[in-house]
Amino acid sequence: MTTFLAIHWNVSPFLFHIGNFGLRWYSLLFLSGFVIGWYLFRWFFRREQIPEGLMDTLLVVLLVATIVGARLGHCIFYQPDYYFGSWKGFWEIFKTWEGGLASHGGAIALLLAMWWFARKYGKRHDFDFLWIMDRLCIAVAFAGCMIRLGNLFNSEIYGDVTALPWGFVFERNGETVAKHPTQLYEAFSYLLLGFFLVWRYAKKLDATPRGFFFGAFLIGCFGMRFLIEFIKEPQVGFEQGMALNMGQILSIPFVIAGICILIYAYRRNVPARAVHAQKQAPKKPSAPVAHSI
Repeated sequence: MTTFLAIHWNVSPFLFHIGNFGLRWYSLLFLSGFVIGWYLFRWFFRREQIPEGLMDTLLVVLLVATIVGARLGHCIFYQPDYYFGSWKGFWEIFKTWEGGLASHGGAIALLLAMWWFARKYGKRHDFDFLWIMDRLCIAVAFAGCMIRLGNLFNSEIYGDVTALPWGFVFERNGETVAKHPTQLYEAFSYLLLGFFLVWRYAKKLDATPRGFFFGAFLIGCFGMRFLIEFIKEPQVGFEQGMALNMGQILSIPFVIAGICILIYAYRRNVPARAVHAQKQAPKKPSAPVAHSI
């Protein structure tokens, strides 16, 4: 197959080296997703009068849940025999810098973390689990775009052979034929989803039921992930010969959950905007009235 029209990709995964330390593009893009999320949440909190002091706690919870969940997701869903089959493999679970993160594991961990966050802080600040998930999914759409660009710089999780002119020859991996740049397909789809959700939040928040953003995100994100997986190369050996790969199998429950959440949101019809109860100051006791006789 001719590759003269293809993009020959041989970019180093490292932005720079200082001695033995090297900063990867993936790490930089991963962290940039949290920076984007921080600015989005500042906008959300200011617009809906949620105390900005909660953002520090929220950022720490999100960072820990994402890294731990994505790492455990990769180890459990894709290589359980290796990571749990020996002590050597088990200790490598903690070597997150060597790669191996699964978005489905990160999604599950974020759900649990946000459930805890809403239980702890929501009642006193007039928000609930669906409220926080509606805003989180907007940030996650943009973060997912950044992460997939990081995968491109790592020359990983790309697609099957293609004759399309935008195919990539991943030369660093020894490839000699063009492959689908599925990292870019996913990044572009997440970016479009993020822009749609931001537009809806900015222009139609008061006409949107709580849970809409979350449900739409699950359908859009994991629906596109399911479709793109058809042209991806298998990530692990056991996926060979499977009608659906692990990424598709794990995406189906999220799509179904998104549909159910949308139905629930429209039936419940609670406003997406945070509604604050009017907190009235206690009335001062009036002075006694003197009565004349």
